[in-house]
Amino acid sequence: MTDPNPQQASDSDPTPSDASPRTVAPRGGGLMRSGMIVSAMTMLSRVMGLARDVVIAALFGAGQGADAFFVAFKVPNFLRRLFAEGAFNQAFVPVLSEYATRRTREEVRELLDAVAGSLAGVLLLITALAMLAAPWLVWAFAPGFGRDPEKLALTADMLRLTFPYLLLISMTAFAGSVLNTWNRFAVPAFTPVLLNLSLIGAALALTPLMSEPALGLAWGVLIAGAAQLLFQVPFLARLGLLPRPWPHFAHEGVRQILRLMAPALFGVSVSQINLLLDTVLASLLAAGSVSWLYYSDRLVELPLGVFGIAIGTVILPALSKRHAEQSGEHFAAMLDWALRAVLLLGLPAALALVVLAEPLLITLFHYGAMTDHDIAMAAMSLRAYAVGLVAFMLIKVLAPGFFARQDTKTPVKVGIIAMVANMVFNLILIWPLAHAGLALATALSAFLNAGLLGYLLHKQGVLVFQPGWRRYAVQLVGGCAVMGLGLGWLSPDWQAWLGWALWERVGWLALLVAAGALVYFAWLAAFGVRLRHFRMQG
Repeated sequence: MTDPNPQQASDSDPTPSDASPRTVAPRGGGLMRSGMIVSAMTMLSRVMGLARDVVIAALFGAGQGADAFFVAFKVPNFLRRLFAEGAFNQAFVPVLSEYATRRTREEVRELLDAVAGSLAGVLLLITALAMLAAPWLVWAFAPGFGRDPEKLALTADMLRLTFPYLLLISMTAFAGSVLNTWNRFAVPAFTPVLLNLSLIGAALALTPLMSEPALGLAWGVLIAGAAQLLFQVPFLARLGLLPRPWPHFAHEGVRQILRLMAPALFGVSVSQINLLLDTVLASLLAAGSVSWLYYSDRLVELPLGVFGIAIGTVILPALSKRHAEQSGEHFAAMLDWALRAVLLLGLPAALALVVLAEPLLITLFHYGAMTDHDIAMAAMSLRAYAVGLVAFMLIKVLAPGFFARQDTKTPVKVGIIAMVANMVFNLILIWPLAHAGLALATALSAFLNAGLLGYLLHKQGVLVFQPGWRRYAVQLVGGCAVMGLGLGWLSPDWQAWLGWALWERVGWLALLVAAGALVYFAWLAAFGVRLRHFRMQG
């Protein structure tokens, strides 16, 4: 392997006060360092998220209250990923980077004011309509709930509390996009921790006070949305970029963002649409299917967020900046670096989820109302999702290769193909594999999505593979093989884990994770992989 960029990362980037009088353009920084910051903050958030799910699993298991909450939370959360972190983020960051690089400070502030006001106005209208139409939304997202009027009514009541989260978290995503563009990655990456803390607090403090305990979780979501938005405000003010929201849809930048957003609604978040389809179909299956898919998806989200989304987060502003500077060679080198980075950690993570599915689920969730049967069922869908983990990660770093160049049409075409394929896979696999078939269909469609994105980027000359890929592939495959054999040999039969105390489960799991990581990275080091190979200037 060769070092893709020998330049040293900048130690700091300017705030508006030390930038030039005409521009507020941020300087580039080390992508590896930025990625490690986002990964660390995301790891903290995901760990707290798992703690949140442990509490929810212990209190509600996979029963009616849990199913109702997961659907009521999934609706605004799905729209958040599709809209705020998906289409809006991928359209807004390239435009903001272009303004920051080529426009004056006053023009940047005008853009922020117009975007903030327009975004808030649209979301206020959507939120009001959704709260009025809550029962119909529940029926659309979980039609199986219609067979149980009590469950449908409970979910609708929860949705009225959770849906304003979309407005609050979308404005939070707006603030985070600004901070990321100015290379302030830690604050947006830490912000989701507040969601998990709010839900844990609500589960412990509010649910005992409610006539229907699960309603306390819905209140926790609403509280979390407000907390996350307010947390980021001081950091925007410190940069001198706190907007004065005022709707201005005729603004040149707003129109440009809207043009890019329309196709990006499908292109960037197709995996989330596929997960939503899983929920719709799972609501028609045996009771508990929605919860089994949720718990297994949560475990897959941990490495996806820590590795894939973290790298995608730092690479989009960097790619957008290089495109604005018309630096094609560095653009291609960044994409190659991102692919190597996600494979370095994504492959062993996926293998570990497959080998340790039951031990992970037992250690985290087998308490209170969570039964042995729930663990066995969730393990099936966890393994199926894990098959697609690498593909989910690749989508997160390949899609920015299009969005940074303000090309949102190509990913939407790929996304539509992947969605149609997912529907076909669902119909084929749901009958023999039930809920696990839905998870496997999502994984297969993700590989199709990632493969088409990579092929088109390479065909356009944007993705240029740097020297050393054949050797790198051998190194990774060898490391994963040795790690997988070691974990399979060391791990006791999963039935034994059911009878262990918490400290025994945690101890064994920590030992297995440490041993697997040690074997994998020792293999890579012995065969020539070095940290310096992953340095990349943003």
